[in-house]
Amino acid sequence: MVDQSAARIWSMRAAFIALCLVIMFFHLLPLETMPRRWAAPDLLVALCFAWALRRPDYVPALSVAGVMLLADLMFQRPPGLWAALVVMAVHWLKSRERRQRETTFVLEWFTVAGCLISITLIYRVVLLILMVPSGPPFLILMQLAMTILFYPLVVILSHLTLGVRRSAPGEVDRLGHSL
Repeated sequence: MVDQSAARIWSMRAAFIALCLVIMFFHLLPLETMPRRWAAPDLLVALCFAWALRRPDYVPALSVAGVMLLADLMFQRPPGLWAALVVMAVHWLKSRERRQRETTFVLEWFTVAGCLISITLIYRVVLLILMVPSGPPFLILMQLAMTILFYPLVVILSHLTLGVRRSAPGEVDRLGHSL
């Protein structure tokens, strides 16, 4: 049973990285020749937040940092800034995971929305201070709103397809520590 539990954790960590790479691949596909008038949700951040609140042991900080840094490089964002903010937000959400276990999904959704709004504002302020050109404010707000709206869908799909669920209040890991 110990090996199954450890194998499950490592397979889910690999699934997280693979899922993030698939999201990046489809995001980079040139499906349209004209620029879009709408912004797609940031599914990578929604996935990181959902898994960090559901099963924090599936998303170690190093995996989140690597995936988000790769996304910064692939999406031509300033390297490391968004990745660092997401890693800090995921760490904060992981620290709140025990409290979130007994709350409703709506409160979890509001927590994620507040966290997303905070890191987006910090990101934009830092870009403004450093005088780095960024996208139009309408597209930034649209991406933020779309990410918040798509968060429940990410949680549902993670639960139904990969079995990522909240740990029960009395559940323990393979070493007997409470989750």
